[in-house]
Amino acid sequence: MLALTVEETLFEQLRDIVGPSYLLTDAESCSLYAQDIYTKCLPALAVVLPANTAELSLAVKAVTLAGCAVVPRGGGMSYTSGYVPVSANSVTIDLGRMDKVVEINTQDMYVTVECGCTWKALHEALKSTGLRTPYWGTLSGSKASIGGGLSQNSIFWGSGHHGFSVDSVIGLEVVVANGDVINTGSAAQVHASPFLRHFGPDLTGLFTCDSGALGCKAVATLRLCPELSARRFLSFDFPDFKSQAKAMSEVSRRDLAAENFGFDPFLQAQRLKRASLVSDVKSLAGVMKSAGGFGKALKEGAKVALAGRRFMDDVQWSLHLMVEERSEAAAIDAEQSILEICTSAGGASIENSIPKITRANPFGPVNNMVGPEGERWVPVHALVPHSKARDIYDLSSAIFAKHQNSIDKYDIGIGYLLATVSTNCFVLEPVFFWPDELNELHRHSLEPEHLKQLKGFSADPEARAAVTKIREDLATAYREFGAVHLQIGKSYQYRDGLKAESYAVVQSIKNFLDPKCLINPGVLGLNSIKEGVV
Repeated sequence: MLALTVEETLFEQLRDIVGPSYLLTDAESCSLYAQDIYTKCLPALAVVLPANTAELSLAVKAVTLAGCAVVPRGGGMSYTSGYVPVSANSVTIDLGRMDKVVEINTQDMYVTVECGCTWKALHEALKSTGLRTPYWGTLSGSKASIGGGLSQNSIFWGSGHHGFSVDSVIGLEVVVANGDVINTGSAAQVHASPFLRHFGPDLTGLFTCDSGALGCKAVATLRLCPELSARRFLSFDFPDFKSQAKAMSEVSRRDLAAENFGFDPFLQAQRLKRASLVSDVKSLAGVMKSAGGFGKALKEGAKVALAGRRFMDDVQWSLHLMVEERSEAAAIDAEQSILEICTSAGGASIENSIPKITRANPFGPVNNMVGPEGERWVPVHALVPHSKARDIYDLSSAIFAKHQNSIDKYDIGIGYLLATVSTNCFVLEPVFFWPDELNELHRHSLEPEHLKQLKGFSADPEARAAVTKIREDLATAYREFGAVHLQIGKSYQYRDGLKAESYAVVQSIKNFLDPKCLINPGVLGLNSIKEGVV
């Protein structure tokens, strides 16, 4: 009998740990689970789907002992190569089966979930309690996982008041390279429950925003807060970026909106093109359902239906805000303050259908990961203080002007998504669309009916290379400007942009926890391996 190879021995061990059905070695799975929305490169050696922390721990230990890399994967909705392998001997560990809500503790005000749980599933689990997490998900939360959101540090729902996803986390249970399970926060105390984040140095923060570089997040505990029922929705039309950004920053500084986001004319036109009559009907139903009271539901539904989409025809830079307060009086006060800020900055009130529909359907399908006719889509972003918003916009415009020939040649469309986070952060996100072939992850993630309706395009590697070059130039310019980023992955220049003393600390922590660099090698520039990266 021939001796088993290292690979065959590892596969045998992994089958014993998770069961034969949850070790995937077929070519289709190894390709699908190893690509993100933007990058398809090397396939995984295998895909492992553990059911719990114990299986995750054993699987990580088996893979690293075999000398293979572990690549943690959440919901797969990212686009900065964070879980795209850089080595042929990489085992993707998908957390999709670890999706349970472990404990909802309404007395001590925390919820504990497995990290493969989606933001949508958590939101639905909390619905009957009158509580939610302060930050409660990204727009892709029907598929995006909590563990992925904490690795990447996501924003949207609740970010206006409560900041980033990681700001709502109390503690984590993390599996590191040797299979050890590390608890953070008060749960690290031998006899304590996971009710508090701070007990000695903040180890919770250490394992967030790391793009999975330091370990596999298994379980997360997040704070709970009351769901606020007094709501207002506002939308405005601004003539240009400068006036829109001025209003957004002032609303942010005064902490008036739970969500505060806007679009340039190009991006809002793309979003309106993508919607179908079917989605309009679904959205209208959502608005009526969320309005409460039969009479109020009819009134809100009628407003949205009458407005249709025509009101957006002549809108330039649109701003959309959602107010959530404890009382009607407080909501009215915030609404009036926002109205005064926006009108004084040059904005004009328009129909509030977009924030109303978005809030009524917070976790819709992820069809927006492609353009209206099936174009490829990818963003890049910069986080800056309010005082730098105009400068970062001008810098981005200069980069686009530099690449105008390529933009015209390859029919690359570019728009802007704008947002604020808490009282102190402005987000500028250029978004690219271009005719190109969709990959397996797109076809796997889009609604089948939506996919059928798309025109689609043939592969255009030259256009893709042009987009990559523009994004790289933007990332370099942003680094030199002093911007920072979410979802660092392998796309942003974290290592080059960090002060040497600070990066040395990060590297030393990596060396201690993962001395052979087998946990997601290459992210954050840590022990970077260039093999196969595109």
